Amino acid sequence: MDIRIFLFLILATSLETFGDAIVRIGLGQTAWLPRGGLFLAGAILLFGYGVSLNLAPIEFNRVAGFYIATLFIVWQVVNLIMFRTLPDMPILVGGALIVGGGLIVTFWN
Repeated sequence: MDIRIFLFLILATSLETFGDAIVRIGLGQTAWLPRGGLFLAGAILLFGYGVSLNLAPIEFNRVAGFYIATLFIVWQVVNLIMFRTLPDMPILVGGALIVGGGLIVTFWN
């Protein structure tokens, strides 16, 4: 796999997961100004995710498995950074299956 594709996937999954996390934080706000600002920031990041993923130098169906595996890993990192939550054993075991399945889908010829 070309390093450019990997970098696009990291960029797209980072934008998606941080956008989701910011929207999640916004949902917990009661004042309209912080809530609206967080929703706007989340929307901008999620829009960036859609654009970056569609500009990737490969057809999405060729990297879908790797994308899902990357998304799982990046989401765990973002969850740790934004919410200070470590994955528990079911998440680690299920995540290993997700990552393993993504690698099989991507690299098995």
